[in-house]
Amino acid sequence: MSRASRQEDIEEAYGIQANAAVAGAARGTAVGVGLAVIAHHLWPAFRRQTISFKAFLITGFTCTGLVFSAERALREHENIRRREENALRREARLDLARRGLVGTETEIANWKAARREALERQSQAE
Repeated sequence: MSRASRQEDIEEAYGIQANAAVAGAARGTAVGVGLAVIAHHLWPAFRRQTISFKAFLITGFTCTGLVFSAERALREHENIRRREENALRREARLDLARRGLVGTETEIANWKAARREALERQSQAE
């Protein structure tokens, strides 16, 4: 994998994680505000708390939603990438075995590079 494609993968993962974090923070804030409103109306001890403390609790819900959503999205993305990579490596090992070669890391990397070049030539021909 080249340095440029690694950087693209990192930026893609960052974008996925950032979008999920924003959505998770919004959901966490909504849950926190909803629970604060319910607690304010139903629980006299909560009603006596200061606005600052209530905002602190809502901030806790926001941060929790942000972190859990971002982490879940990144894990899902990594899982998908891992499955794609494993399928590609399996295909490379099978193809190399058909040619009578052992699927070492170097051979697999060479196979991937040759495959990438063939796909690029094919897309340019079309």
